Amino acid sequence: MSERTLLQELTTPRHVAVTEEGDLISSEELLFMTLASIRVATDDFSDTNKLGQGGFGAVYKGVLADGNEVAVKRLSRKSWQGIEEFKNEVVLIAKLQHKNLVRLLGCALEGEEKLLIYEFMSNKSLDQLIFDPEKRSKLDWKTYNGIINGIARGLLYLHEESRLKIIHRDLKPNNVLLDHELLAKISDFGMARIFSENQNAANTKRVVGTYGYMAPEYAMEGLFSVKSDVFSFGVILLEIISGKRNSGFYQTELAPTLLAYAWRVWNEGKALDFVDPVVLESCLASEVVRCMHIGLLCVQENPEHRPTMSAVMLLLGSESMVLPQPKQPAFSLSRVLRLDPSSKTNPSENEIIFSEILPR
Repeated sequence: MSERTLLQELTTPRHVAVTEEGDLISSEELLFMTLASIRVATDDFSDTNKLGQGGFGAVYKGVLADGNEVAVKRLSRKSWQGIEEFKNEVVLIAKLQHKNLVRLLGCALEGEEKLLIYEFMSNKSLDQLIFDPEKRSKLDWKTYNGIINGIARGLLYLHEESRLKIIHRDLKPNNVLLDHELLAKISDFGMARIFSENQNAANTKRVVGTYGYMAPEYAMEGLFSVKSDVFSFGVILLEIISGKRNSGFYQTELAPTLLAYAWRVWNEGKALDFVDPVVLESCLASEVVRCMHIGLLCVQENPEHRPTMSAVMLLLGSESMVLPQPKQPAFSLSRVLRLDPSSKTNPSENEIIFSEILPR
């Protein structure tokens, strides 16, 4: 289906489904909404309703005519996430149902406006929780452990349990949302890719991701697999434990990256120095150190040395299983970027296309 045909098809309110060929057709599965109704729901995208800003655009809180609260992702008109990525997200998430994935309720496509309407997550994104000292201080290790397990279950579903094998490719705290019970749900599937049953890896010339969370083989060679998602998960796990961002860690005097710092204190036998004191107040030291150990296994430089998400779930759920010794984590990503020449605009801070790798 051409872009023009697709635009014509989607300009009136209706329900849609996805054909085997990946086209969008009318059905009762997913609601197509009018731009006018979304403007009313969000008070014309007012700043007071703005929940956050990402590389692909802003997210707004909205209240539909039936009183239901929703989150509206408004893709930037200048964003390099075009019609194909918009369609990709609709196609993928319409096929997925899991408690640890954000539910897509509908979408709208009129003129240059591309809108995705999701269930509203009252506790916003994970980054707004774990990097805010005040919010962190109100939560205990049991809550953090539940969030870690929720992300792991969502990834396991994507990789192994859904009828599709899906690689997310842009997993980061901003793309993990939290509901009113702090249940973690993975969102943003615009960059995700479907793998065939027997396919284990793929290569792309257009590397798209976020500084600090991209696996080295993806950033350097465009090679992605389930193990590149595992790497991103490992970074998030270590960020939750420490309360520190991997990106921007070079500004501290501790180490060039959070991963390098984790590796240093691990080798020095001072793993607890890595753990946020607030976390230590509410956990067994052995439990959080084991979790840090799992995080280090996930960020190994060689993807073959990283566990699968099914193995991660087993390790998280067992205190008795012996963990292999981690090897040195991957190289740190540089902030020197080469932009995709086809890009019409620069990505937002930390959003990158084609990154280079610096030695340790």
